[in-house]
Amino acid sequence: MQERILQPDQNKLIKQFQKNEITEYYIYSRLSRKIKNTKNAETLQKIGDDEMRHYMFWKKYSGVDVKPNWWNVFKFYWIARILGITFGIKLMENGEKGAQEAYEKACKFIPEARHIVEDEDAHEKELIDMLEEKKLEYVGSIVLGLNDALVELTGTLAGLTFALQNTRLIAIAGLITGIAASFSMAASEYLSTKSEGNGKNAFSSSIYTGIAYIFTVIILILPYFLFTNYFVCLALTMFFAVIVILFFNYYISVAKDLNFRKRFWEMFVISMGVAVFTFGIGYLIRIFLGIDI
Repeated sequence: MQERILQPDQNKLIKQFQKNEITEYYIYSRLSRKIKNTKNAETLQKIGDDEMRHYMFWKKYSGVDVKPNWWNVFKFYWIARILGITFGIKLMENGEKGAQEAYEKACKFIPEARHIVEDEDAHEKELIDMLEEKKLEYVGSIVLGLNDALVELTGTLAGLTFALQNTRLIAIAGLITGIAASFSMAASEYLSTKSEGNGKNAFSSSIYTGIAYIFTVIILILPYFLFTNYFVCLALTMFFAVIVILFFNYYISVAKDLNFRKRFWEMFVISMGVAVFTFGIGYLIRIFLGIDI
């Protein structure tokens, strides 16, 4: 390698690349030692080895060792452990997109960096796509449970709020409806998946659907157990529904490289539209039937 004399700002940039690479090396290596799936563990270690090669490449120009960002190691390690390795890794990799401009700048004074690092990055992307994760295999079942619970229960609670105007009665009625619907939805998912000839995954699909439904039911009904003003409860339920929609769609958009904005607004419009519609139905029922509780 022909020796190059780097300017202070160039040297600083190279050291930042080193820090990023060594940080990711530790993240991938630590995850590889904790993942039970042997194939995933081997894949993660290979990606970690790629990061170390990146680090050693940049070290040839800086001439010094650089310590990792231990906070990022801790943060992304636990995000991956709790929310899934695919989500954690892609979230981390997506955060590097802003570094493309800096990378292009570095290639101007170290031309050989382009083909070496691009080849390695392409290899890493292939390896990330090879990761297997059960959570993502059953995304369709989770979407079914979440979406149905959001649409049905926001609508039910909105209708009951104006029809009953009693938070305890609304909470009990909503909870009974939600639990019954969760079992019904899980059973429907089981039969649907089995009828498609995928009996092996039918039970797991139904479990994911049921859990997603129950989880959403608990979040949406909670305000009615905590507060007495039914309009406050309804407002909080709508707020929690938006938070669930926001978080879930962000998770899926990162993990499966989908369009977040489109998916979010689609689910938001459907859920809120049904809620507004049934709120009106509840109001009309209360007037025409003369219910006063």
